[in-house]
Amino acid sequence: MGLVINSEKRDVFGKNASYRIRKSGRVPAVLYGEGMAGASLILDKKDIVKILKSESGENTIFKVAFDGGEADVMIKDLQVDSTTDELLHADLIKIAMDKTIRVAVPIELFGEAVGVKTEGGFVDFMSREVEIECLPAEIPDVIKIDISGLHLHQSLKIADITPPAGVKLLGEPNAVVVLIQVPHEEKVEVKAEEVVAVEGAPAAAAAEPEVIKKERKKDEAEEK
Repeated sequence: MGLVINSEKRDVFGKNASYRIRKSGRVPAVLYGEGMAGASLILDKKDIVKILKSESGENTIFKVAFDGGEADVMIKDLQVDSTTDELLHADLIKIAMDKTIRVAVPIELFGEAVGVKTEGGFVDFMSREVEIECLPAEIPDVIKIDISGLHLHQSLKIADITPPAGVKLLGEPNAVVVLIQVPHEEKVEVKAEEVVAVEGAPAAAAAEPEVIKKERKKDEAEEK
């Protein structure tokens, strides 16, 4: 990405100080790295948002200018307000460009599966990302998987994926990434004795299974 962002050393701490920093459009941050206890910094929120919106997202390698120098870094963790989605704090990790690192990369499917196109199935994502190991400069934005040859009930596992050059896939080789499933219709089994109204009993009793089904749908709607 070739992005260099400026930072300011943070000397004042506490909730009130953090509030004032965020109010000014900036974000408190800590830079970690080998041989570092953690450098407290202040970053421009717009720079972090720009990185997150890029194709590589949190896996973006960029430079932070601090203490008169620059360091290659990545986003290690972000603290976000669960109610407002406001960015509260950022943790950065200093990286060495000549040493391999492990990151999670999104999976991108391409091609239309035979099991979907002609056999009535649908694509079921079992995992939307995969962990990899490589040099920082070789981190791919996504891992692409061709699913055009998949039929119903067929799947692709981690072992079936061919990674880009220089990239090693981690995780269980037999872990399923994507599966072509068959749609299932919900069926309500009704016993014969529930259908036949008992002599002298109200006719509405025979409709009880339908009432239960409607109540279930109501509960599901409330849970959403």
